[in-house]
Amino acid sequence: MKDITLGSLLDVIGEVFSDEISIAVSNKNEYMYYRPSKRIDLKIKEGDPVKEGTMAYKAMQMEQKVSEFINRDIFGVPYHGMAMPIFHDGQLEGCVTAIYPALADGKSVVTVKTNDGWIPIPFAKVVYMEAKDKKTTVYSGQITGTHKNTLQEFEYLLPKDSFIRCHRSFIVNVNHIEAIYPDTHSTFVLSMDNGERVPVSQSYSSYFRKLLGF
Repeated sequence: MKDITLGSLLDVIGEVFSDEISIAVSNKNEYMYYRPSKRIDLKIKEGDPVKEGTMAYKAMQMEQKVSEFINRDIFGVPYHGMAMPIFHDGQLEGCVTAIYPALADGKSVVTVKTNDGWIPIPFAKVVYMEAKDKKTTVYSGQITGTHKNTLQEFEYLLPKDSFIRCHRSFIVNVNHIEAIYPDTHSTFVLSMDNGERVPVSQSYSSYFRKLLGF
């Protein structure tokens, strides 16, 4: 059997565990491998230094498994995860980190800016969100407004059993999908109950189908 590369092995491991989890592997100083998930991407690149305050840094300093919440100060987004140091012949060599989205506590509305002021929209009434003009536009049945959060930030705030990223510019509430139509190049178009249509891009199509079970 030919040698299995580290990258191909970890890609398979990532697929086996969950589409929700990003995986990072580092030596004692810098990241050697990073696989982002559809739910969370810390934008780590090979060769980036292991920053002080990250789980990988803490796990290697303590030489033991670390599992905790990390706030947005380090990578710009909050996340949960677990880091496990790697040893060979008793010597520390690096770390493997599993990264998964932080869920919001307590919030059940998104407050949008409109021409008349600010209006709170309950999560359940949000039909979809669109990244447009450096803001996020939030659409409900009757109200449309903007919010300063990016779509990536909304992914960590919204309940993941209802909201799915289907495109780099769109998040949809699956409870407001009326129909799913095939489109070209293995993509789909979603007919929403507010009369609008939302695309599912090729890069998200298999993830979207897996989560909706079709």
